[in-house]
Amino acid sequence: MVLLDWMNSPAIPNLFGSPVSWIEVIGFVTGAACVYGVAKQKLWNWPIGILNNVAFIILFLGAGLYGETVLQVIFAAVAVYGWYNWIRGNAGTDSRNDLPIRDASRKEILVGIGATAIGTAAVAMVLTHGTDSQVPWPDAFVLTASLVATYGQAKKIFQHWYVWIFIDVVSIPLYFSRGLTLTAILYLGFLALCVYGLIDWKRTRSAATPSTPEAIKAGV
Repeated sequence: MVLLDWMNSPAIPNLFGSPVSWIEVIGFVTGAACVYGVAKQKLWNWPIGILNNVAFIILFLGAGLYGETVLQVIFAAVAVYGWYNWIRGNAGTDSRNDLPIRDASRKEILVGIGATAIGTAAVAMVLTHGTDSQVPWPDAFVLTASLVATYGQAKKIFQHWYVWIFIDVVSIPLYFSRGLTLTAILYLGFLALCVYGLIDWKRTRSAATPSTPEAIKAGV
């Protein structure tokens, strides 16, 4: 109980008109480290991500973002799978994951869009009628789309970066509206890191493409 009280106590008394708790600071640091680790394809991004999930469970529950709270619990469970999947694809020579980057199939794209649309509507209805949530629709979208993006991340599907970028664009004003100023700033950083990750993965994939006569001809 003492630890929880400390986590919710102000670390920064006033940041753009809102206090910032220690748990929000912890979420900021671990979140930034996690996304950087994903962008660099480092295995340690997964355990750091789980620590980030725990921090955000405490933070979002206190802010009345119930969909986001549930999302963090699911994230932690999915992170275990992602961690295992990346370890299985690792050559064992260093901490960089060697599971190949691939494009999403047409079926995966259609299923992802459909799951996001249906999931957002369903979760929004639950939040509207079952909780006191003030932002059910963006909360529901972030929850559902994040699960789709995490699946793509675990499978190293290139297009998952586009989904994360869209999620960040929705999340930034959402967190500002709930008084989570440092978290909103973190998501601005996430947005930049996602763009960096997109570019880095594209460069990595291009470097791994064999220079066959057909590929050279297609490039011309």
